[in-house]
Amino acid sequence: MCRRQVLQWFVGVGLSITLAMACRPNTPGGNGTPPPLPLLVGAAVSLQAAMEDIQPGFEAEHPNIRLEYTFAASGQLQQQIEQGAPIDVFLSAGIPQMDALEQADRLLPDTRKDFLSNQLVLIVPRASALGLTDFNHLIQAEVQQISVGDFGSVPAGQYAEQVFSNLGILDDIQAKLIFVNTVREVLAAVASNNVDAGILFATDAATSVQVTVAATAAADLHDPIIYPLAVVNDTAHATAALTFVDYLSKGAARTVFTDRGFTVLD
Repeated sequence: MCRRQVLQWFVGVGLSITLAMACRPNTPGGNGTPPPLPLLVGAAVSLQAAMEDIQPGFEAEHPNIRLEYTFAASGQLQQQIEQGAPIDVFLSAGIPQMDALEQADRLLPDTRKDFLSNQLVLIVPRASALGLTDFNHLIQAEVQQISVGDFGSVPAGQYAEQVFSNLGILDDIQAKLIFVNTVREVLAAVASNNVDAGILFATDAATSVQVTVAATAAADLHDPIIYPLAVVNDTAHATAALTFVDYLSKGAARTVFTDRGFTVLD
């Protein structure tokens, strides 16, 4: 059973993930060289565009390694790893998910680090006439539906809950909240004008011309938005995993993250 098929089995038990690459046979090339080593990277959905941008350059520099991605909410990926999914490197959009894996001894020692930071924003459809310019405006009667990541598994949703609580508006807007499983679903709901507003990361908002950023959450309204990364403890490809982690914070990869709106922390 290939690694794609293994992950499809995990989907079958109830957790939805997106695989960026098909399973390809590990057959040697015509010159007898060994096939590239498949490295499976589990990354938060908000990292998808950047990670896909990085792939060609990394594989050109390291032709002996083939990247395979699985994108999902960080909480879902955490559960996948806990259940034994063959993920080699984990990039989370939130600290609690990485903390849980570290406490369960699922991370390779000394490989965890805080890697990126982001901002939390309130977005509205580009044609919105509600005039929202502040998170507090969500209590207005005209705002009927707000798309937000699930508070239990989606880091952007967890940060949003903190903002709502710290502003004292959570009870006022609770009935308006439409919970989804990823930030991409938040973006799609707002871009299609199916909801009045949504909460997600600034980097996700920047990927669509169909939405407008109405407000950015003040940093003191939520925990620091940190994307940690680590190599998973039971990886069979530790050397390749460490090579990829080292590549991410340097040169071309660093530029990709910066261009996508992230701040590289190391």
